Amino acid sequence: MGTAGTAIDGIAGERRQLLNVAYRLLGSLAEAEDAVQEAYARWYALPRARREDIVSPGAWLSTVTARICLDVLGSARARRERYVGAWLPEPLPDRNEWDRGRGADHTDPADRMVLDESVTMAFLVVLESMTPAERVAFVLHDVFRYPFAEIADVLGRTSAACKQLAASARRRVRAAGAPVAGTGQAEAVRHVKEAWETKNVAALVGLLDPAAVMTADGGGLVGAALRPIEGGALIAQYMVAIADRAPGLELLERSVNGTPGLVARRDGTVMTVASFEIADGRVTRIWVVRNPEKLRPWLGDDEARDDDAPTFG
Repeated sequence: MGTAGTAIDGIAGERRQLLNVAYRLLGSLAEAEDAVQEAYARWYALPRARREDIVSPGAWLSTVTARICLDVLGSARARRERYVGAWLPEPLPDRNEWDRGRGADHTDPADRMVLDESVTMAFLVVLESMTPAERVAFVLHDVFRYPFAEIADVLGRTSAACKQLAASARRRVRAAGAPVAGTGQAEAVRHVKEAWETKNVAALVGLLDPAAVMTADGGGLVGAALRPIEGGALIAQYMVAIADRAPGLELLERSVNGTPGLVARRDGTVMTVASFEIADGRVTRIWVVRNPEKLRPWLGDDEARDDDAPTFG
């Protein structure tokens, strides 16, 4: 009885690791949770004798979770072709920061996410450019240090082929040049916040790279620019125009996927989460998530959305 109890505890303890792997593979916390739940369902569906024969239940769960994610990635491309506007990964809050004074719900999957450079919006967007096989090989090996022999079992390919996939993915990352946030990012984001609040177009233009790009994700459920807005001057004008239509909007400096970002809130309800890429002190990319289905980790249980309220993005 004690041994069985220990085994159950060990299996349950794998959930955090599995969620972290699945989120990086899928870019969606909701889909990651579903994938992990499905892996556990398959584990408990095994005959007891079969489960007892598995030397490493954690490795078994990891392999099954990764295979489920691979299947999801394979079908995601068709779904995203039907998606209204741009598709962006789901933004994650820093629960210690976001729940301060709000009464944390530590059953939220976001509580179990490790926020590091492998979940920044810039990095996740690069992962979206990879084929499903490349993404699985790269994330499992380069991020989580899985051996290629195990990855081969997930992908149904040879270890050598998996090494080539990871190398191809690595080239994509290098070509994109996705930077790790530096010490100046918080200051740059703060200046953007101040300029946006005061509707200072000139200040915003000075903070934005001339070739900056803003991408918004409303999912067709709320108002959002359907195409990326290119050019610092156009983005600045757009942000100020939106500010004119959004009286009473509160901007908060908050960590988004482990890097400094902004959260727009109206009457205590989160409307928008924005991530930034900074290079040489200037904003080069802004990713704006407005799709309410992707903002659930940012919402309290009692918060109701006003989907028609305007906000930047």
